[in-house]
Amino acid sequence: MPNFATFGSVEEAFNKLSSGFVADLAHPCLSDVPRWSSTGMFQPVDTTRLSNWADMIPELWDVPYNVKDGKPWLIPFEWGQTSIAYRTDLFELQADESWDMLWDARYSGRLGCLGAGGDVWWCAAIKAGVPFDQIHTDEAFDKISAVLREQRPLVRMYTDDTTSLDTALAAGEIVASMAWNSSVVTLSEQGVPVKFARPKEGALTWVCGMMLHAEAPNLDSAYDVLDSLISEKAAIFNMRDYGYGGVNRKACAQFTDEELAVLGLSRNPVDVLQAGHFGIPQAPEWDQRMTQTWEQIKLGF
Repeated sequence: MPNFATFGSVEEAFNKLSSGFVADLAHPCLSDVPRWSSTGMFQPVDTTRLSNWADMIPELWDVPYNVKDGKPWLIPFEWGQTSIAYRTDLFELQADESWDMLWDARYSGRLGCLGAGGDVWWCAAIKAGVPFDQIHTDEAFDKISAVLREQRPLVRMYTDDTTSLDTALAAGEIVASMAWNSSVVTLSEQGVPVKFARPKEGALTWVCGMMLHAEAPNLDSAYDVLDSLISEKAAIFNMRDYGYGGVNRKACAQFTDEELAVLGLSRNPVDVLQAGHFGIPQAPEWDQRMTQTWEQIKLGF
């Protein structure tokens, strides 16, 4: 088994790597590629070394900022949505499923939220009605900051430890939380009455995966890991056990249309990704401003 180090947010991982920490592979998301690839810390992947590459779903990686001289910087491993997991027995819907659920004053002190701005800021932009192609503007910062400050008194916990969120939902400590697909799969297996919302405004959609360090000390092993992560078996595991989309096209054949619908997935990832709001890469200065602003809001400023 490979050794690994976990991180609480993309910003934490980026800072750790920038300070000299060397890992063969790192696990950011597609929207992080322009910033990460510009640092010189990573190298494009030689896909001829991956036996499973021919079965990859091209829509998940074939975007201009991810490809250099025909080689991708990031190899997708999972894709999915950031939405709202809620207890169907404890949260009473008054209208359609909506991001407003996480601003519902009826449940003050019983709402949860992810902790990193990489998800929260974009979801708050959807709530605030900010188009993603305008998210970098001063006006957008003001609107997003305002809705997050409005929400702050209602939130019981901010965390990127999904186990903590799942435990709080299972216990009824919180009745709804921003979450990823995996929370609903995990809780449903425990018999908890929970649902993954389909907000009328659209969910946040994303693709994440692996980038290869420019000084990877175990290059051959790194390619072995990459090849295993994009295999059919890995994709089936990702879908069945975590509810995330698989990146190997063969995996979908193991699921019925009904099973995919329950997981919020599709045989064609584009159907899901385009139905929501897909993050747009931003400049490093934006990332820094967003992160600093979000940390201040969490502290109550």
